[in-house]
Amino acid sequence: MARIGRSKETSAPAGDAAPRRAAPLSPWARAATMLVAFAAMVGFAVVLARLTLEPSVASEALTHSNFTPGDSIGDYLAQPAFRDTVKQLGGNILLGVPFGLLLPVVLPRARGLVRVGIATALTMVLVELAQGAFVTGRTFDIDDVILNTAGALLGYLVLGRRLGRAVHPRRHHWWHRFTRRNAADA
Repeated sequence: MARIGRSKETSAPAGDAAPRRAAPLSPWARAATMLVAFAAMVGFAVVLARLTLEPSVASEALTHSNFTPGDSIGDYLAQPAFRDTVKQLGGNILLGVPFGLLLPVVLPRARGLVRVGIATALTMVLVELAQGAFVTGRTFDIDDVILNTAGALLGYLVLGRRLGRAVHPRRHHWWHRFTRRNAADA
């Protein structure tokens, strides 16, 4: 049976199971997108530093380190003040979302759910260690690391994966010709 070749610009017919791929960005659009993402990452780093590394002398007597996963989350959920619970838990989740959005764009090797999770967790452990060691009124809390990482994974799943693939399309290696199945063969 003769195969009919398709150019990359044409879309697959309705009966073909092959997914449609978006046209790759031009080099200028990729560079501009990466520049904007890098600027956003720098801006996020400044916000992260202001939120997490400023001393809180008023809360010095109330702070305690938490090395047991789930303890702080349980304490917040047991509080009668729902607003404080949402503020604390939701704030930590939202603080991680920019990692999931920006890492796949700024660092193409950081694409992937596991890689985004590991990079975020390592960064947040360093932030929490700095808080506990150097900042008055702040301590290390493993639950903050967990919530920030969950936020990064959420951001990656919602939009980061698409952004990363739009800026850095998948490379086609020589072994892909052996792993791809032709729809006519199936």
